[in-house]
Amino acid sequence: MSAPGTGTAIGPRTAVAVSPHLDDAVFSAGGVLALLARAGWRVRVVTCFTATVEDPGPFALSTQLDKGLPADADYMALRRAEDAAAQRRLGTLPPVHLPLPEAPHRGYGSPRELFTPPRPGDTAGTELARLLRPHLAPADLVLAPQAIGDHVDHLLTARAVAAAAPRARIAWWRDVPYVARPLRSAGGPERAGPEGAVETTVDIGAVLPDKAAAARCYTTQLGFQFGGPGRTGEVLSAVARSEALRTGAPCAHAEVLRTGRTAGRALESLRDRRPAGRHSGRTSRRAAPSG
Repeated sequence: MSAPGTGTAIGPRTAVAVSPHLDDAVFSAGGVLALLARAGWRVRVVTCFTATVEDPGPFALSTQLDKGLPADADYMALRRAEDAAAQRRLGTLPPVHLPLPEAPHRGYGSPRELFTPPRPGDTAGTELARLLRPHLAPADLVLAPQAIGDHVDHLLTARAVAAAAPRARIAWWRDVPYVARPLRSAGGPERAGPEGAVETTVDIGAVLPDKAAAARCYTTQLGFQFGGPGRTGEVLSAVARSEALRTGAPCAHAEVLRTGRTAGRALESLRDRRPAGRHSGRTSRRAAPSG
């Protein structure tokens, strides 16, 4: 981070990615995370909703049973271990797992209810903002979901990040796999229209194999999200091609984020840094469409 008022760098810069669930950051922005780590940044993923809940209700229990796991398995412990393996694969710092329960444990009792606005009595958003502030305060760059798809946990995460970090430092990723599905919404921050936000396109071609390898660490999720481990790289590659084409970027595979001024400059710096034996991604910027 820079010394106040001097612009002089003190040690490696720090990036914090705020992930709603134990896979979202890697699925959506794993390429950018890998490029930042390879450019010498200290990169850490903080995941919001990771708590193990004893005696889950019927819908919450079904989310592990339908993945072939027995009822007595500690589903979230398995997922936390998957996340730690994925972060090692990307070269990021050990992840932080916040002790908040996922939506099915907070009274959202069906798949349809997961994609509704947060309930008035759901206090998870307020608690999340409080828990995030100490992690985000020292960050030079914050990455977070746009909440495309309207999953309630993604919406709460986007709102908490907006409340806990300066907008100029935030890069809002486009939520995968929701960006590849029909009838998606514009997401939380897209509606808010942060002042000065632009779309920044990052060439992730050089690290796409690393992103796919990290994504495959989430073994409990691959069948549901991608149709199995064998299709994970194919789906992520197709999404990255689509994103590059959508923005007209001069690259084959991209991740696209809405960025404030400081965040945009940070991602643009990836274009100019070429660590020995590695290739950095190229970036391009354009005005973000209004939500």
